[in-house]
Amino acid sequence: MQSLTKRRLSAAGLDILLREATGVGCRLEEELTDGWFNTAYRVRFDDGRAAVVKLAPPPDAPVLRYERGIMATEALVYRRLADLPDLAAGAVPTPELLYRGDDFLAVSVLPGTPWDKAAEHLAATTASALRRELGAITARLHTLTSEDGRFGYPAPEAELSAPDWRTAFTAMVDALLADAAHWGADLGVPAAGIRTLVAEGGPVLDQVTEPRLVHFDLWPGNIFVDDRADAPRITGLIDHERAFWGDPAAELVSLEFGGDIGPDSDLVAGYRAAGGHLDFSPALRHRLALYGLYLGLILVVECGPRGYDGDHAGWTRGYLAERVAALRALG
Repeated sequence: MQSLTKRRLSAAGLDILLREATGVGCRLEEELTDGWFNTAYRVRFDDGRAAVVKLAPPPDAPVLRYERGIMATEALVYRRLADLPDLAAGAVPTPELLYRGDDFLAVSVLPGTPWDKAAEHLAATTASALRRELGAITARLHTLTSEDGRFGYPAPEAELSAPDWRTAFTAMVDALLADAAHWGADLGVPAAGIRTLVAEGGPVLDQVTEPRLVHFDLWPGNIFVDDRADAPRITGLIDHERAFWGDPAAELVSLEFGGDIGPDSDLVAGYRAAGGHLDFSPALRHRLALYGLYLGLILVVECGPRGYDGDHAGWTRGYLAERVAALRALG
């Protein structure tokens, strides 16, 4: 996906960047073009290791407020995941963080294929089993808690964290509304109306009392699967930079892009079997509607700094309109 936030380097420039930062040079193999924000390259280090190098946007590239410092957030998540039990004991499969610089990350290459590319070849029974496994992996991801007890985005540059979830989430929404005003985004509803909807949800947000790690970008393109083995499996989750500390239920919003997230779904069955808790009470459904609104705002507002237009921009406005309607329908 083309985006104005992407920073590109030549093969020589990439080699110089890695050599100066890590002492190890590399050979560029290909640009990975599926990403929507960072530039990613598959490289071969001089010592023979294959890796993916992600470049942060240029320093002068306009980004949304919540996107400030998110490459450091991704590095943080990799470090925290590395502290979980070994994969054989059932942790969260993900690439290994190899190197981190001020403006780049280098991670190991995952086996398998992004789920969105493998989906059309998956038998229904295989997809069902993988959704259960994904639910279990997500539950294990949600065992990670904020070290300082704060909710919101970890990067201090964003200034979007607070000691309670209602305050943090309200600030997250307000930041997007400020970005929307700056970029002239067509939200289809006045900002004041969105603030009212969020304020009305305050009591259900207050029910979230422990900040858990939420990936918030688990659409199929960020989930790698191996469907060629005798026992198909998920080989890893990628792109953790948009993670925040908050309500685990918020994860369902992006997981819905890959299939059913209802109480009787394979995903929820796997989540519960691994120790995760989802009660689908009216309060949880209200919070899910709020998180859908938040994702809808992100999708619409990011079109400005990234230069998205046409069909995609129209789709994002429709998605946000549906989420606003769903929240209003709660009364």
